[in-house]
Amino acid sequence: MCGIGGIISFTTDLGERHRTADEFAAALHDRGPESGGRWLGRHALLVFTRLAVIDPVGGGQPMVGRSGAAGGGRPEPAVLAYTGEIFNFTDLRDELTRRGHRFDTASDTEVVLRAYEEWGPACAERLRGMFAFAVWDAAAEQLHLIRDRFGIYPLHYTLTDEGFAFASEPKALFRAGQAQPVVDRDGLRELLGYTPTPGRTVFRDVREVIPGEIVTFGRNGLVRRRYWDLPAREHTDGLSETIATVREIVQDSVRRQVVSDVPLGVMLSGGLDSGIVSALADREVGAAAGGDRLRTFSMEYVYNLANFRSDEMHASPDSPHVATMVEHLGADHSELLVTTDDLMDPAEQLAVVDGMDRPIVGLETHVAFRRLASRMQPTATVALCGDGADELFGGYIWFQDPWYVQAATFPWIGPFHGMEMHSGLVDRQLYQELDVPGYIDQRYQEALAETPLTGEETAEDRRMREITYLNLTRYLRTVLDRRDRMGQAGPLEGRVPFVDHVLVEYVYNVPWAMKNLDGREKGLLRAAMGDLLPDSIVRRGKSPFPTAQDPAYRQSLRSRLQTISEDKSSGVAELLDVKRVEAVLSAPSQGLGAGVNRLSIEAALQLHYWTTECGVEFKL
Repeated sequence: MCGIGGIISFTTDLGERHRTADEFAAALHDRGPESGGRWLGRHALLVFTRLAVIDPVGGGQPMVGRSGAAGGGRPEPAVLAYTGEIFNFTDLRDELTRRGHRFDTASDTEVVLRAYEEWGPACAERLRGMFAFAVWDAAAEQLHLIRDRFGIYPLHYTLTDEGFAFASEPKALFRAGQAQPVVDRDGLRELLGYTPTPGRTVFRDVREVIPGEIVTFGRNGLVRRRYWDLPAREHTDGLSETIATVREIVQDSVRRQVVSDVPLGVMLSGGLDSGIVSALADREVGAAAGGDRLRTFSMEYVYNLANFRSDEMHASPDSPHVATMVEHLGADHSELLVTTDDLMDPAEQLAVVDGMDRPIVGLETHVAFRRLASRMQPTATVALCGDGADELFGGYIWFQDPWYVQAATFPWIGPFHGMEMHSGLVDRQLYQELDVPGYIDQRYQEALAETPLTGEETAEDRRMREITYLNLTRYLRTVLDRRDRMGQAGPLEGRVPFVDHVLVEYVYNVPWAMKNLDGREKGLLRAAMGDLLPDSIVRRGKSPFPTAQDPAYRQSLRSRLQTISEDKSSGVAELLDVKRVEAVLSAPSQGLGAGVNRLSIEAALQLHYWTTECGVEFKL
């Protein structure tokens, strides 16, 4: 993880804008606290903050290319500000060396720069990894913003009076004076819909680079184009070949992603996905490969240890299964125990809202993840995890239960049975005027229309492809954003071997009957990788990130809500519904009968932090 930001202007000389560069760097410090750099020219300003992972000595940025023949015949050099990891960088380096390029460092950053010098923006098509970068091409007087295929790393931009500005996170644009943190009605609809729309943000004047997209800004204005779309193909492999291919690609992805010049670990949940990643990582770099014991990490709520209650989403606690996996690996394990006081720490809650640049669903899980990332340093700077497998292989309940599968909306909204998540405490008149259900339906129909299909699918396969696509392009984004933004508490670079475009392109096109082998969620993945794990892990059903079950947590949320409702200076007062707030504070059902759940209360607290502490202004 690193941070990038900058400005392009053809009307203002940016060569002396050091104070603006300072503001970018300060806002992005948590993404890269170890070092940084800046490049200031007449038309371009680029800023970089670094968390060193590959070639700590030689990977400094912004990195300036070569002019002349060594730079692909460019009369002026290209300048790169890059964050990410390219997992095929050694292969690309060999190819570029054969093409006449000379390398001065061992970093993947320089590989990206030389690739740009060789192929221009089309170099993105050759990169296998997680990345977001900016290239200022001085000769062409163009800036190119390029983001990985799944949006593992964030990248935002805005048009300004003097030209164009970009940054890893919106807060850097605000602090550097390039945009204002204003939320209009469309932004509020986006916030309340709990389904991120590619390209949109909740802020009026800020957009994001869509995953798999190149955004170019030059004297002729802004141009956007895609360099990758998920392909729909006929799957011709038989079952045994499909199983073998999945195993081969997953093994290759983990093998590439354990490469690191800093300490590495694995996040364990006690489930199938993280178990597979940890077992493969141990084979590559742990004791099984002749190295030190693999470092593993997990978290659990203290209350849940003795008082766990099963529910629709969580059949069993994680800790016993984590212990089984740790024993199986002989891993060097650390477990973080989270208390209700930890979850209610105002500083931690504010850090979540500020870190995410918006209120989110599941405040307590974000606080817990942030605390886990903080605990992992300095033992590990890089952490592999199992994220992405459920979205790709069909692990969630909404892939399995016909009630969810047939729901005419984003399937993850179904588990809340009509409960309004972010919007439960929002003023009812405003909610009706916003028509949030209509907004969600419009976004849903747009997403369905995008779904890649061959046209030869059965009705079942068509629907399961739709649900898979919705998960890969919408739901997965919330998971990846949490990992990226909350990882800054370490800071910690999270790697996701299942979110690999080679694997995704293959598995997306596998028929549902193969994916759901033996009628089990992720049946194909179990068949491909199950021999690496204890039987109890292979048999365990899907259990999402744990939630805090302590009744004291909800009571604490209610007490905090009461404080906010009595704070006349709070900027959130005009957004809340007085009657529903009263129902939460006084009714025996704590508002449940009024369509309010715990997530609604968390959202109200976050809106308070957002408006009073983060400077966000609503213009509705």
